[in-house]
Amino acid sequence: MNRARLADRLADLETDGYLIDASQDDANQLYLSGFTGPDPFLTLYADGEIHVLVDGLEYGRARKEVAADTVERHADYDYEYGGREARNDMYARFVRDKGVESVSMPPRGPVGTADALRERGIEVAVDADDRLREVRAVKTDEEVDAIREAQRANEAAMRAAEALIAGADVAGAGDDAEAGVLLHEGEPLTSERVTEEIEVTLLRHGCALDQTIVAGGAQAADPHDRGSGPLRAHEAIIVDIFPRSKATKYNADMTRTFCVGEPGETLREWYDLTERALDAALDAVEPGATGGDVHAAACEVYEDAGEPTFRTDPETETGFIHSTGHGVGLDVHEAPRLASGGEELEPGHVITVEPGLYDPDVGGVRIEDIVVVTEDGYENFTEYPIEFEV
Repeated sequence: MNRARLADRLADLETDGYLIDASQDDANQLYLSGFTGPDPFLTLYADGEIHVLVDGLEYGRARKEVAADTVERHADYDYEYGGREARNDMYARFVRDKGVESVSMPPRGPVGTADALRERGIEVAVDADDRLREVRAVKTDEEVDAIREAQRANEAAMRAAEALIAGADVAGAGDDAEAGVLLHEGEPLTSERVTEEIEVTLLRHGCALDQTIVAGGAQAADPHDRGSGPLRAHEAIIVDIFPRSKATKYNADMTRTFCVGEPGETLREWYDLTERALDAALDAVEPGATGGDVHAAACEVYEDAGEPTFRTDPETETGFIHSTGHGVGLDVHEAPRLASGGEELEPGHVITVEPGLYDPDVGGVRIEDIVVVTEDGYENFTEYPIEFEV
């Protein structure tokens, strides 16, 4: 956590403190508290200090884990296994015990907690700007190293996926499977089988993922289609892996597109265009540039080639139909945005750059690297080669 950036970003709050009621699944909570609590707990930032309130079950572990200045348990406020109203009384006492009479809460904070505190005389304001999300966007050196480590696991998983795809046989007219279907050990090679290989490899490298993308053919034309069923030769196969480290909780993200056998002319043109769009977007990454600038650089490559983008046609369902990238950290999708209107890039922003083209009649192509913005440009974490035909 960057305490100085946190203090600076919260300095002009019109309330006495900043309160989060959430579990570790909320990235703001995990960032502020440093605690991997599976159930919701309170974290309060006030007067430059961080205070955490957990139940008795988690108290011992919280004292070892948290990045807070104080850690307290429910019993410190004469509460244990009481009803909802008693719990809300405890929350109000915890807040007031820190000299706080007004708090800001994130825009997705529990309405019930906010209303309960208001009923007990504590003013609650909604932080519509989600300032902690902005704080989290700029990574410390330790956070950058955690993401870099997750990316190494990502690349091991991508190698396993590519090996499985590249090593497949292709069914012919005399095989039991439909001609053109990829075969592994005599059976159709499916998206599910490649996904399994990815997830097992990630586990062996200390990471986890339950929503990877292995999508071929027309399925690849939907950027978020997870993919299912047999994969085929001469079609683009998009493999998008975004693992989370079990130890650090930081994510990585990378996409490659593969083809077994010779792709069609349009797919080959799309792949070459997308590689050029990736290079153009990366060339635009530097401090002071905006996410909109990077997105425009990718769009221009496609538009100059006559391909539709959301810039030229906001209602298009084919072509370049998403942003050029996003921040990565405790959430796999976070600030900043590489899109029209995207914010200014700063050193410490970790971002993906992922142009792509899509059409159900052709398939889909996407290439994605992950980089960190530096003082004079960027550092690319991605060491995995860019190669279409395998």
